Amino acid sequence: MNGKEDAPLDLFVVGGGINGAGIACDAAGRTLTVGLCEMNDFASATSSASTKLIHGGLRYLEHYEFRLVREALQEREVLLAKAPHLSFPLRFVLPHEPHLRPRWLLRLGLFLYDHLDWRMELPKSEAVDLATSKYGVGLKPDFKKGFVYSDAWVDDARLVISNLKSAREMGARIFARHRCVAARRSEDGRLWHIELAGPGGTAVHLRARGLVNATGPWVKRFLDEQTPIRTTKRVRLIKGSHIVVPRLHEGDHAFMLQNSDNRIVFVIPYERCFSVIGTTDIPVEAGEAPVCTTEETAYLCDIASHYMQKPVRPADVVWTYSGVRPLFDDGDDDPSAVTRDYHLEVDAPDGAAPLLSVFGGKITTYRKLAEHALADLSGHYPHMGAAWTATRAVFDGEMADAPTFEEAFDRFVDGAAQSKPGLPFELVRVLARRHGSGLDELLDKVRTVDDLGRHFGGHLYEVEVRYLMRDEWAAEPDDVLWRRTKEGLHMSGAQRDAFAGWMAGQRPNFT
Repeated sequence: MNGKEDAPLDLFVVGGGINGAGIACDAAGRTLTVGLCEMNDFASATSSASTKLIHGGLRYLEHYEFRLVREALQEREVLLAKAPHLSFPLRFVLPHEPHLRPRWLLRLGLFLYDHLDWRMELPKSEAVDLATSKYGVGLKPDFKKGFVYSDAWVDDARLVISNLKSAREMGARIFARHRCVAARRSEDGRLWHIELAGPGGTAVHLRARGLVNATGPWVKRFLDEQTPIRTTKRVRLIKGSHIVVPRLHEGDHAFMLQNSDNRIVFVIPYERCFSVIGTTDIPVEAGEAPVCTTEETAYLCDIASHYMQKPVRPADVVWTYSGVRPLFDDGDDDPSAVTRDYHLEVDAPDGAAPLLSVFGGKITTYRKLAEHALADLSGHYPHMGAAWTATRAVFDGEMADAPTFEEAFDRFVDGAAQSKPGLPFELVRVLARRHGSGLDELLDKVRTVDDLGRHFGGHLYEVEVRYLMRDEWAAEPDDVLWRRTKEGLHMSGAQRDAFAGWMAGQRPNFT
């Protein structure tokens, strides 16, 4: 970048997590000219550290969050259809613990969960005899009764990348590793003047008719430090930590486990041969680096070991990850009870160029949040197109119709495997799960495993890494190993070090 100012954009988004990516994608599809910047890698904070669930939030019903739960349940199947390669349905087993919640209360909650979205296509909840059902596999034999209900899984970081690639395809300018250091309105108030600091200190100057602050945990700090705007709204920063251990049970089902502190913990099949266990709810201060502490690890191990037939010990943990959830501060003292709903605030005094700030939110409702954000900004963009994202697949998510979400993906994989008989079926399936219909481009010149180039470990090969660097803004080892692919779990420490050494010699792609 040479620092020269270009023609004004319609909208500039600060923040490359799921909310920023979703808003940029939606806006670009409505014929707005859009830009977006992220100071680190995309999805490098909260949006890659979730429990990887598309869910209504069954436990939010206890806090009477009916609007949020209903919206999330409706979005659950929208997202399954939009991203069949990045998401899939899951059946969750809820063992009954009479001393924690009575059976009638669980039945009532599940009934509401099944019916708040009357168009629900996923299987409804049912009571099960855990001693004889396949859903009891993995649990201690002490647990005799329980319930099974539906939700879904999603690759959170890749969902962010898909939205950004969609936005870029529609003309959006995407700035990876560019920090917004200042944003000020022009003297007449009609434009935002924005300064970015890129890699190596390169300055980029932009102008935009509107600005979106989607910086997540930094939403208040961005207003205070990069703009002259002040707000009384706040976020509560809540750390959620997860541990990953070797697979705890056979079968495709997951578990929702109750604890005596009224929290719940999920145990979910993860990355082919692991289980992810989470999450915690720990208040943190702004600027605190989120790491999983030994106390959090012990807490999650203890809850899982209380229920699971295979005990979980801290020594079993192969990886941990933690993220800070920026929850809209509704004044509740209990971190678990703080609303997971979002709040949008628009600053546009006397018709000046608007600034929309996003407080809170969750990955399941990111698309609706984007729609609501653009509805709030619509008065400033009379030429803006209509809402469109509910019925369009994300980038690389276009697959043939099928009776179920799973069949759509399975048929795609079968076709891809037939077209690449020289590649192992499991490798094709793993790559299809990451890249969807983009698999054709990725494997365009690949006939056998030898054509994939250097093998770094797990299912990670040079052809894919170069694609991630060229087309998906990957520039550092963690971008590839822990966000774009998760193959770091399937590699030894020596393999990860060797990969880091190889990648250090490559030229990164920041824009």
